Amino acid sequence: MARRVLVVDDEAGIRRVLRAYLEADGFAVVEAGTGTDALAELRRDRPDVVLLDVMLPDVDGLEVLRRIRATSGVGVVLVTARAEEADTLVGLAVGADDYVTKPFSPREVVARVKAVLRRARDDEPDAERLRFDRLTVDLAAREVTVDDRPVTPSALEFDLLGALARSPGRVFSRRQLLERVWGDDFYGDERVVDVHVRSLRRLLADDVSAPRFIATVRGVGYKFVGRPS
Repeated sequence: MARRVLVVDDEAGIRRVLRAYLEADGFAVVEAGTGTDALAELRRDRPDVVLLDVMLPDVDGLEVLRRIRATSGVGVVLVTARAEEADTLVGLAVGADDYVTKPFSPREVVARVKAVLRRARDDEPDAERLRFDRLTVDLAAREVTVDDRPVTPSALEFDLLGALARSPGRVFSRRQLLERVWGDDFYGDERVVDVHVRSLRRLLADDVSAPRFIATVRGVGYKFVGRPS
């Protein structure tokens, strides 16, 4: 069955181009021209990846992303004309898995979509369930519970947590985490790792000054410190 991509952009021409390239690669494509339509389509259709323009005429893309993340871990790739670092980091902080900036190559966008799906697929054959004191990470079902309460990380946040939790006590540099989670083809600032770690800590109610799960190793990166149960 073809993977489904929801393309959200207020410019019909951009939607047509992206649809053509995605369908040529075997994807099924659904379109939305506004944030409101995108949220309605998400409720109807449950796509595998959302290509989400930041500048929308009604509900802006970042607000759409916040609403998506309240209920879903679907892969989201932001499409933005604002390349400034602040905009990018804000987008990632609310749960984007990746981003591309306009003007873009449609082939690059397709590659980013495939990368998001590949990260999710890489965990599917692994039936492990990682159990720690007050935290369970089900790698097969892609589910996380904290203090017996289910939480909903984004696809990328889940992959980051999984990479750390598979190797408790091991120190990972930011570059190592980028290679494991984002992939070798990632181009961008290593500080996106810090943004996603902060987001994970909020989700897991993890105190940076007394971490239960993710600890900072100054000058190096991060390690998982959860105690196996």
